[in-house]
Amino acid sequence: MLVQALTPLAIVLYLAATWVFARPLVAHRAAPRAAGLGIAGVAVVAHVIVLVARHGGGVDLHFFAALSLVGACVSALSVLVTLARPVGTLGVVVYPLAALLLAVDVYLGPSTQPLPIEWQIKLHVVFALLGFSVLSIAALLAILLAAQERALRLRRFHGIVGALPPLTLTEALMFQLIGAGFALLTLALVSGILFVDNLFAQHLIHKTVLSIAAWIVFGALLVGRWRYGWRGRRAVRLTLAGMALLLLAYFGSRFVLEVVLKRVA
Repeated sequence: MLVQALTPLAIVLYLAATWVFARPLVAHRAAPRAAGLGIAGVAVVAHVIVLVARHGGGVDLHFFAALSLVGACVSALSVLVTLARPVGTLGVVVYPLAALLLAVDVYLGPSTQPLPIEWQIKLHVVFALLGFSVLSIAALLAILLAAQERALRLRRFHGIVGALPPLTLTEALMFQLIGAGFALLTLALVSGILFVDNLFAQHLIHKTVLSIAAWIVFGALLVGRWRYGWRGRRAVRLTLAGMALLLLAYFGSRFVLEVVLKRVA
C-alpha cells in the first residue's frame, strides 16, 4: 500500500522539480532554487521509502532495483551539489531519469529481495554505489561542459547553456567530483579485493577488470590534469570513457542475466 501511494507522489515531485529548474531555459528567468531543491528533496525521501518498502529494507542489487537505487543516490547528490554550486540545470536531466528508473522498477520490474551478504560486502557495495553516483554527476557535468565549449566557439548562449554557471566553475566542479569519485572507487576496489573470496567462482572477474580499467582512466585523467593541465575535449572524452566502463561493469552482466536470459536470483 505504501509503495502504491508513494511511487506516483515521488514521480510527480521529481517532474515538478524538473519543471522548476527547466523554466529558465524557456522563460529566461531565474529558477526558484530553494523551492526546486525542496521539492526534489521530498521526492528523494519518498523514493528511498519506496525502495525500503518494496525491497525488504536492505540493499537489493538486482538489475531494476539497483538502477532505482542509483537514481535515488544520484538525485540526492544532485540536490547536495546544487546547494553548494549554482548547477540546478543538472536536475533537468537527473530528476526525470530518477522518476523513470523508479517507475520501471515498481511497475515493470520483478519484485525482488536483497540477497544475504556480510557487513564487509555491504561496505564494499556502499563505496561502489557512492563512487558510481558521484562519477555519474561528473559525467553529466562533462556533457554540459562540452556543450558550453561548443557554444563558446559558435557564440550561441541560449537554451541550457545560457543557464549554466561560468565554464571555469563547471570544469572545476567536474574535476572535484572526479577526485571524490576516484577515491570512493579506490575504496570499492580495495574492499572488494580484501573481502570477495573468489572472483572467478562468483562470476565477478569481468566486473573487476572493467572497474580497474575505469579506475585507470580516471586516475590518468587526474594525473594529466595535475601534471599537464588537461582540460576541454580530452577531459570530457576520458570522463565519458571511464563512465562507460563503469556502466558496463556495474550493470552490463546483470542486464544480460536478468533481462535477456531472465535469470533472477
